[in-house]
Amino acid sequence: MAKVRHTRFDCTPGCSVEAAIGLIDGKWKSVILFHLLDGTMRFNEIRRTIANVTPRMLTNQLRELEDDGLILRKVYAQVPPKVEYSLSPLGRSMQPILAALKIWGDDNIGRFGKPKALAAETTEAA
Repeated sequence: MAKVRHTRFDCTPGCSVEAAIGLIDGKWKSVILFHLLDGTMRFNEIRRTIANVTPRMLTNQLRELEDDGLILRKVYAQVPPKVEYSLSPLGRSMQPILAALKIWGDDNIGRFGKPKALAAETTEAA
């Protein structure tokens, strides 16, 4: 199912926030963008980095990010096919926002319970 796109924002206070959030509103989009800050990655590299994403969901999120101009997709003419993803200049401009989200998340993750990996380690140690 295609993402519903806004063609026009009403320009009330906050519409720029709505527009920005609309670009990264997918479950994995901001995580994908964050990992691409480190450089170009292939599909399976991204998939291994984000363990809980399904291949179909990752494909959909990457397509939407590409359609929105946040990432670049480079296809090499070879067998087997080689596809690389990297941040576009527009995507790279989100670096301070993504860094701020990470800092906020690091500072507040305890409010939302332990991440699953830490919970499993704590249970095994007990």
